[in-house]
Amino acid sequence: MPDLLLELFSEEIPARMQARAADDLRKGITDRLVEAGLVYEGAKAFVTPRRLALHVAGIPTRSPDVNEERKGPRVGAPDKAIEGFLRGAGLSSVDQAETVDDPKKGAFYVARIVKPGRAAEDIIADAVKEVVETFPWPKSMRWGSGDLRWVRPLHSILCTFGPETEDPIVVPVEVGGIASGNTTQGHRFHAPDTFTVRRLDDYQTKLEAAYVVLDAERRKAIIETEAKNLTFAQGLDLVEDPGLLEEVAGLVEWPVVMMGSFDETFLAIPDAVIRATIRANQKCFVLRDPASGDLANRFLLTSNIVPDDGGAAVTAGNERVINARLSDALYFWQTDQANLPDLETLKDSAWRLGLDLDKPLDQRAARLDSLNVVFHAKLGTQGERVQRIAALSRTIADEIGVDPDVAERAAKLAKADLQTEVVGEFPELQGFMGARYAWLQGEHDSVVAAIEDHYKPQGPSDSVPTDKVAVAVALADKLDTLCGFWAIDEKPTGSKDPYALRRAALGVVRLVRENGLEIALVDLVHGHLGIAADQWADLQAFITERLKVALRDEGIGHDVVDASTASGVGDILRTVRAAEALAKLLDSDDGQNLLAGYRRAANILAAEEKKGTKVADGINAALFGHAEEGALNDALTSTSSASQTAIEAGDVETAMHALATLRAPIDAFFEEVLVNAEDEAVRANRLALLHDVRDAIHAVADLSKIEG
Repeated sequence: MPDLLLELFSEEIPARMQARAADDLRKGITDRLVEAGLVYEGAKAFVTPRRLALHVAGIPTRSPDVNEERKGPRVGAPDKAIEGFLRGAGLSSVDQAETVDDPKKGAFYVARIVKPGRAAEDIIADAVKEVVETFPWPKSMRWGSGDLRWVRPLHSILCTFGPETEDPIVVPVEVGGIASGNTTQGHRFHAPDTFTVRRLDDYQTKLEAAYVVLDAERRKAIIETEAKNLTFAQGLDLVEDPGLLEEVAGLVEWPVVMMGSFDETFLAIPDAVIRATIRANQKCFVLRDPASGDLANRFLLTSNIVPDDGGAAVTAGNERVINARLSDALYFWQTDQANLPDLETLKDSAWRLGLDLDKPLDQRAARLDSLNVVFHAKLGTQGERVQRIAALSRTIADEIGVDPDVAERAAKLAKADLQTEVVGEFPELQGFMGARYAWLQGEHDSVVAAIEDHYKPQGPSDSVPTDKVAVAVALADKLDTLCGFWAIDEKPTGSKDPYALRRAALGVVRLVRENGLEIALVDLVHGHLGIAADQWADLQAFITERLKVALRDEGIGHDVVDASTASGVGDILRTVRAAEALAKLLDSDDGQNLLAGYRRAANILAAEEKKGTKVADGINAALFGHAEEGALNDALTSTSSASQTAIEAGDVETAMHALATLRAPIDAFFEEVLVNAEDEAVRANRLALLHDVRDAIHAVADLSKIEG
């Protein structure tokens, strides 16, 4: 079957937009083909800095005919009803409709409509025009006198369609005054002339001859291979950077990797600052000395041309820029370790926060407070937030068994690097730079770790702090954020989460789980920021939702988590253990039979309570008429005591095992005992027994939450 080849050739597409654009092109075209009845065999999109391309294989030459039957009004219906039916069915007269007799409803009209299929090239033309005109670029522009919006000026549209055995046709499309054809251009400098293209195989071959590597993954592989070869030849290691590799592959059509160097004196700057400087300004890779593990004074650049001089001029130009940028970075690094010029104005802030103005990082922490930098209009300044986090860090530290003074000190310095020159230039180094400066001024190792790690985890793949002081400060930071935005009613809505509160909640869950912290969050944040009880209940439900997401990925259903919150009592770790134990119990025969017995008891109780049937206030053993009643009552007493003791000890699995012992006496009770006895007192007593069954189970797990 025929194939489609489409290329949209333009000025340079920003690298950050390329992958999404290729996917949008593929989806936009193929969705429209399928909607029109053209089911294809396969599709692949390509992108370079100057072109978006799509190949769709195995497209039928024509869409199928469609036969539709449309039921109309009854015979003899009002004229307006019949006219509306004819108009909707595309009929000019009622004579064109069929009359169908229904024994019950009488005769009514039916229109049988045949919609003939369309030629594939017509469908493709419409699809291409619509996709180009409505393309979802994050940012787009108009140029000249036309109305078409594109990411950069669009120069040409290549659109061919046909089988492998024949010359393909050009699908006629015109968008923004640009008519489609079967030509394109190669590399801007090495092969700017136009050439004719038939289909994908010769398109790729001719592009390669014209210094264009069409496949982004192949460009990445070329860059990576050349980089490693050059690095190995110098006895160095490449510091791999997948994000930078992706970006650089989107900047070049014909990658050529070269090595440059910078002044060794700049190696006095922390590695992360060197890397950030070279990466941000020149999109270059840095190298490491395998012997020392430190950065080498070399870098790798990726050019989009094959230089006549072997790359000397290009390399020299990059070296000049990088040396200048590193000179700035060295100045920032040294300035951050010197005294601030406005020390006298910082004394009040230093006194209030207990800071030592003889230390550079303390000076920056005092300045952050003194400048009254706003964190949020309704939540005060950064300085006020630091004080809240410090107080909360003390509470958490005391709860998890680490020195509250050390945790408070770490919290007071955690945001200080926001006032440093390096972080002002490279915001992505927040935390890292603060930790470096803290180490230089002799802070406790745990303070250094907490400053560096308190933003973590920032995503599901990010690491979690393990130093207990760092855990305390990280937890305080995230809980303050959550409590604050809940207190002012700025919660996430739908897909919108401008303050990354879902990420903060997941961070709380991971910090508690992965460090094995048995703490009830409600006790930690009681009264924090004046958050009300109902607001906290809503926030706790939000955090539990993040926990559900994490556990669902591990194979535990959300209903099991909901059922487990009874024994968790606001403690994330206990809720997790309860969910794991309950999931294990429900996978067993005992668990399933216990669930069935619980549901039977709960359903009977609910039905009788709804009718207003009397339930005794307590159990009267004298009213037992069957041995099974006494056996169930004894089992309840034993189970309730054992499960309560286990829950208080944090041993949720033992509590679940205790529940499982109720299975047999519950089964026996329902087998031998009629709950709705004629004697009202006996019936009330038996209902009270079922009430105690429900309460005993709810104390460990609310099985009413279990679905299915």
